[in-house]
Amino acid sequence: MIEKNDLLNWLEEIDKKLKNEMIIVSVGGTAMTLLGLKSSTINIDFCINSKDKGNFEKVLDNKFKVDIFIDGFIFSEQLPKDYIEKSKEIIKMENIILKALNPIDIIITKTSRLNARDEEDIQTLVKHVDKEELIKRFNKVIKTYSGSEDEYKRKFDVVLRRFF
Repeated sequence: MIEKNDLLNWLEEIDKKLKNEMIIVSVGGTAMTLLGLKSSTINIDFCINSKDKGNFEKVLDNKFKVDIFIDGFIFSEQLPKDYIEKSKEIIKMENIILKALNPIDIIITKTSRLNARDEEDIQTLVKHVDKEELIKRFNKVIKTYSGSEDEYKRKFDVVLRRFF
């Protein structure tokens, strides 16, 4: 399990190897850990700009398993363009601006898979979101979903019934 301090210390080492500034948005359990909503995460999930992906991958080591998403396309959803703006800044290093995905967007991305761990995370996250804002955001994202919209809507309805 990866705790917040371990993640930040590791990123500081990565930051030293980078030559260009980039915004890294943590997603999923990584974002929850950085926001203090979870004590640790099992892997690291980041979303970065496609133009930064190659440079970032070049400086990664094998200390942690890192999944990289690009340009707001997380799991099977394309988040609206304002996802970076809505994300919370965690720390600004020399080259890395580290952000955590907004809890509403975390719920939206976790809803597509909705396994037991996702449900546990959503139960924690709902305390930090407004139901109406979540519904509004979901209605924007559903149009970009790469799988079955009906199945995604069904899972979202389950989230609303169980957690609100």
